[in-house]
Amino acid sequence: MAQRTTQRRSRGTAAVCKPPKQPVYSLPGLAAGPGRLEPEESYDGLEFSGLDLSGAGAPGASFLECALRDCRFDEARLGRVRIADSLVERAHGVGTDLAEAQLRDVDVRDAHLGGTQLSGAALTRVRISGGKLVYLNLRQSRLVDVVFSGCVLVEPDFAGARLTRVSFEDCELRGADFSQATLADVDLRGAARLELARGAERLSGAVLSPSQLLDLAPVLAAALGVRVAS
Repeated sequence: MAQRTTQRRSRGTAAVCKPPKQPVYSLPGLAAGPGRLEPEESYDGLEFSGLDLSGAGAPGASFLECALRDCRFDEARLGRVRIADSLVERAHGVGTDLAEAQLRDVDVRDAHLGGTQLSGAALTRVRISGGKLVYLNLRQSRLVDVVFSGCVLVEPDFAGARLTRVSFEDCELRGADFSQATLADVDLRGAARLELARGAERLSGAVLSPSQLLDLAPVLAAALGVRVAS
C-alpha cells in the first residue's frame, strides 16, 4: 500500500509540469573557422575561438556542429541565422541582432550580452546556463524545451512569445515582461528571484512555488483588478 501511494505521488508531481528536453549534440574534431562571417554561408564542424565579430554582417548564416568560444558580437547583424548541434561559450556583446534566428540543440554557456534581439526566433532544445543577459528581446518568439539555468535575466521581454516546456533553474528574472505571452509547462519554481514588470495575467500554464505566489500576490491582484482592503 505504501509503495502504491509513493508511486501515485511521484506521478502527480511529474504531472505538475513536464520538464524540458535537454539539447543533444556531439562535436566532432573541429577545424579552425575563418576569421570573418559571410551572409548565407554554411559552417559545418568548425571552431570559432577568440574572434572579434563586432559589426559582422552575416544574415542567414548557418552553423552545424560548431563551437563558438570567447567571441565578441557587438552590433553583429546575424538575423535569420541557424545554429544547430552547437556550443556557444562565453559570448560577449551589445546590440547583437539575431531576429528570426533558429536555434536547435544548442548549449549556451556564460554569455554576457546586452540588448540582444531574438524577436521572432525559434529556440528548440536550448540550454542557457550562467552569465548575464540584459534586455533580452524574445518578443513573438517560440521557445520549446528551453532551460535557463544559473543566469541573470535583466528585463527579459517575452511579450507575445509562446513558451512550451521552459524552466528557470537557480536564475534571476528581474522585471520580466510576459504581456500577451502563451505559457504551457513553464516551471518558475526554481527561480531564485522572480520579478514581473508586466503580464502577470498571462501566467496561466506556469507553475509557481507557494512562496513565489505570496510574493506575487499584489502584482496578480492588480493585474486581475482585485482590490484588497481591510
